[in-house]
Amino acid sequence: MIIDNTINASDLAAALARFWPISGAKIRSIEAGYDTAKGSPVFTIEGRYTTRGWTEWTQGFQYGSAILQFDATGESAFLDAGRNGTLRFMAPHVSHTGVHDHGFNNTSTYGNLLRLMGEGRLPANDWEAEFYRLALKISGAVQAGRWSPVAGGSGFIYSFNGPHSLFADTIRSLRALALSHRLGHVMMGENDQPVSLIERLIGHARTTADYAVFYGEGRDFYDVRGRVAHESIFNRNDGNYRCTNSQQGSSHFSTWTRGLAWIMAGYPEQLEFLATEPPETLAPFGGFKAVEAFMLKAARAACDFFIENTAADGIPYWDTGAPGLVNMPDRHERPADPFNDYEPVDSSAAAIAAQGLLRLGAYLGEEHGATYRQAGLTVMRTLLDEPYLSTKPDHQGLLLHSIYHQPRGWDHVPADQKIACGESSMWGDYHMREAALLVQREIDRKPYYTFFNTIA
Repeated sequence: MIIDNTINASDLAAALARFWPISGAKIRSIEAGYDTAKGSPVFTIEGRYTTRGWTEWTQGFQYGSAILQFDATGESAFLDAGRNGTLRFMAPHVSHTGVHDHGFNNTSTYGNLLRLMGEGRLPANDWEAEFYRLALKISGAVQAGRWSPVAGGSGFIYSFNGPHSLFADTIRSLRALALSHRLGHVMMGENDQPVSLIERLIGHARTTADYAVFYGEGRDFYDVRGRVAHESIFNRNDGNYRCTNSQQGSSHFSTWTRGLAWIMAGYPEQLEFLATEPPETLAPFGGFKAVEAFMLKAARAACDFFIENTAADGIPYWDTGAPGLVNMPDRHERPADPFNDYEPVDSSAAAIAAQGLLRLGAYLGEEHGATYRQAGLTVMRTLLDEPYLSTKPDHQGLLLHSIYHQPRGWDHVPADQKIACGESSMWGDYHMREAALLVQREIDRKPYYTFFNTIA
């Protein structure tokens, strides 16, 4: 991509002033027109949100979006929608033992509500706060319970595919585990043995860094630095790593860009969190510097790979090895084309990646992080305008040209197009709002937004 090194957050103020009213209208449209009996809204088809059963991982993004809208605008109707939706629909997600997605569903809802109460944006209410705390404690413990040991010690939170399967996605969902730990919770195992949640958080993060991210050195000497595998497979008999795989990418030898984006956003966010932990908490893991070292290595490698392998305007195609890309040899030197004849772009990957770039830039500071920050702002400028911002009132999506599952053909291909385009996803819309809130708070000189602000 071509990074604009002159852009500032304040340069996006006018675009954000346009963005939030459009965002609010989309939320109201879904609230008024979506049949909740169908299950969680997942993606749009011809501009209307519909469901696609695989796992129920997107409902928290629906109500979390309303909460973020309130955070940005102060409009109480969105707080009511987010709070009521959380109360009515989110309890099954708290105790869901079959998925790894707890940070997506529960931090986006219960977590954001507790954070806002701590910031004084919601009226103080001890029982309501305890309700949110209890949900977050249980959610993190249930997530930690999906544990597969690996050879040599440690382990990982396994995906819904089973105990052999580590997904790159889960690093971004570790926020549930982090909050449960921050709230002082301990998971109880067999024979009443306590299980440290921070130990599992760091263990999963280390296993992901070791096996899901490639560095072009050591066992990865043959590969490209920063490439990310969507799925890592382990032998359950002995815990040894076996191979890469991809559920939603083109192949296990290429990089599915949304998986890459989860890595980009997840590690900087966890670094922000762990930097606020007492030193004695991290001492059993070699101390903060040791943990920081492997997380920064993974984050920087992934972010550098994104910058190197993304179109000029910061929008990635859905997979770096998608076969049709051979027909676009100059794709990195020009803006992405969501209406091309060969391969879809994935704007949701761009929105997630933008936040990762901004957070890594902020974490590293001006001397070492400027390139990442400027890259993040460059991506945000692209996403806040057409053809990615959805400005038509009859389209319920906010961020256009999002892709869900290209290999399975789930995404809508318009009659006049050869590839999937023009649609939105619940995760893309949520993460666009979250990245926009991060920038908006900087412009407004409000506290830096993190998932753990004021939560204790």
